[in-house]
This record gives sequence, C-alpha cells and structure tokens, in this order.
Amino acid sequence: MDDQHAFSGLTVVELGAGISAPYATKVLADLGAEVIKVEAPPHGDSARRHGPFPSNVPHSEHSGLFLWLNANKLGITLDTGTPTGRAVLDRLVRQADVLVYADSLPGAGDLDAAALNALQPQLIAVSVTPFGRSVSYAGWKASHAVCCALGGVSEAIGSVGREPLPAPYSQGDLQAGLSAACAIVAALLERQESGQGQEVEVSEVDVLATLLSGYQYVFHAFGTLQTARGEGIYQGRYPPRFFPARDGYMSLSAPQRAQWERFIEVMGSPEWAKDPRYQDRRALAEKYAEEVNALMAPWFMAHAREDIFRACQDRRVPFAPVYAVSEVLRHPHLEHRGFFQDTEYPGAGRVRVPGLPFKMSETPWTLRRPAPRLGQHNEEVLCGRLGLSRQDLVDLARAGVI
Repeated sequence: MDDQHAFSGLTVVELGAGISAPYATKVLADLGAEVIKVEAPPHGDSARRHGPFPSNVPHSEHSGLFLWLNANKLGITLDTGTPTGRAVLDRLVRQADVLVYADSLPGAGDLDAAALNALQPQLIAVSVTPFGRSVSYAGWKASHAVCCALGGVSEAIGSVGREPLPAPYSQGDLQAGLSAACAIVAALLERQESGQGQEVEVSEVDVLATLLSGYQYVFHAFGTLQTARGEGIYQGRYPPRFFPARDGYMSLSAPQRAQWERFIEVMGSPEWAKDPRYQDRRALAEKYAEEVNALMAPWFMAHAREDIFRACQDRRVPFAPVYAVSEVLRHPHLEHRGFFQDTEYPGAGRVRVPGLPFKMSETPWTLRRPAPRLGQHNEEVLCGRLGLSRQDLVDLARAGVI
C-alpha cells in the first residue's frame, strides 16, 4: 500500500453487517486503510440480500448496497461463534490497529474490552450498536425505525394522526457509522500521545438524539413540542417545510428572523406580509400557516427551483431545491467535486457509486478494489497474514468455520 492516502498503513478488522459498522470502516478504507471484513458463513453480510440489484435480479454478489459499502476491503468468511473461529479472530485482532464490531455476527456480542486489550494493548475497539453496550437496553434487538423513535427523530416526521416515520434512507445507520469513524480518528490521535488503545462505544440512538434531535431540547425548554406537520416540521416558528415550485419542490428553512425578512424582499415585499397577524412567526406557525402557504403558492408556482435558489443565495436565505435521484447524479456541483465514480464490478457490470461526504485535498478517497466476493480473500488473509496452510483452509471449510 502506498503512502498517498490518509490512513495508509492502518489495519482494521470489521465484524459487522448491514450499514453502520461497514460504513464506519468504508470511510477508513476509502482513505487508504487496509480493512479486513469478516463475514459469517455461509450467507455473509445481510446487506448482500438487499438491493438495488442490476435488472432487479437478486444476487448476493450484486447488491448495490453491499458493493458501495464494502469497496476497498478484503473479505473473509469466519464463524466467530465457534472456538476455532474465535481463535482465528484473536490472531487477526493481535495484528490490527482497529476493531469495529456490531452484535450482528456470532460471538461479536461477547467481545470484552479487557480481553481485547490483553490481546493487543494498542487496539482501538469500537462497538456500533443500537443502544450501546453499557446500558440496560444493551443486547436488545432494534431496527432503524426503533432507533429513530427512541432518538426523538420520529416525533417530527410524518403527518398528524398517522403512524410515526423513521428518517429516510437509513440516515441513522449512516450517521452512526460516520460518528464511529470520527471517534476512531480521535482515538488514533490520542494513541499517538499515550501509546495505548481504548474502547469506543457508539449508540445509534444517542447519535440520532444528538445530531438530529438535540436542537429540539431548546424548544422543549420553552414549552414547545416539535411535532409532525405533514409537509412541514414544526420548529416553533414558520416556515420549515417543503413547498411546490413550478418544476418541483423547494426546502424552506429560515431559523433567523432576518432570513425570513430577506425572503419577503425576494418575493417583492407583498402587501400581505405586512399583516400584523403575520409578524410573530410562532403565531404564524401555530395559527396562520395554511393562510400564508396559500398566499405564497402563486409566487412559487411562477418560478423555477433554480431561479428561486439563486435569488435566495444572493440574499443569504437558506432555501434549497429538492432534487430527484436522476438530477443528483448529474448535478454540476457534484460532478465538479468528483463525488460519483463509475467502476466495474464482476458480474454486476458498471456501477456508479457515491464517494465520501467530505473532500480531502491532499489525500482524496479512491476506489482501489471492488467489494469482495464472499470469502474471496480467505487464502490471502488466513494464509498470507496468519500463516495457515492450504490444508488448514480445507479443514476449516469442511468444519463450516469459513
């Protein structure tokens, strides 16, 4: 591995499935770390069974979700719930800088920080779980929807009188993974000073409560509950909502009064905006939102999203277009930043994948290898790194350990 990447020389072992733990290690892998992904035989990571699939034909090696999350990684199969598999895992951990694990693999839930530290005193052991490992809910099963509910996110999503909704597109899982990656970087910096590893505990519920719901406590402190309002989110003051324009939707948010006043100017300072009832934005949100929606609708429907966006940018109003996926894929800003890259995946063909949510000028992310086929690197890792023989691999396969 060359030294042109931020994490060249860093060895990471991943025991995770789905999204959270694999996304944490993806961030490191895309920036040069050697990530060894451990999958439980015989079916591997559950993400392999989730789409999208080419031509909508399910195939464990062609899942778009898996291919994106696990590019740049080495992949092995290992039943870590067996004594033999656990012994092999221990040998891998002794050679690792970082271990990222969830409770989704056999035996992963039994990993103990003290035991891991004994194996490798400089190891940074990171657990990514729904609730955390040191709370009363530890070990409970949970879905993304449950995490959004307990993290307070679902309180503000959906329509009045209907069931609560989670944040779309597995945001909680992705943000938990990114939080874990950031925590790993912090732990690595600390290790440079102390020479010691440490245990890091990431709870998806805590991440959601902090990143997406934390600001709500300000409203709660003033006796205002943030609730679902259909196309809008009640934040105590108008106008957070989605609004139809001539060619699609705009996302409206003006937390500062000055921003809202500047938007009134963008609209040409209409007479209705001078109505005394509309001067208190809290009252506007609670009592007059539908009235103001109807008054603004003709102006929005007369303008295209990009025209509104540019006018708002010029006046420092944080309104933005809502894009369809097809529009995002060809958006000039993302094209300029090289956010999407096309790459060939065996069997799946040419696939366009998104990059990291940030850009590093000196050590950018790169696609160096496609996501591993199930057990693709068993020999490379188990024989090349751990010194097992090919006969050992045959015996482990016969026993169902790999």
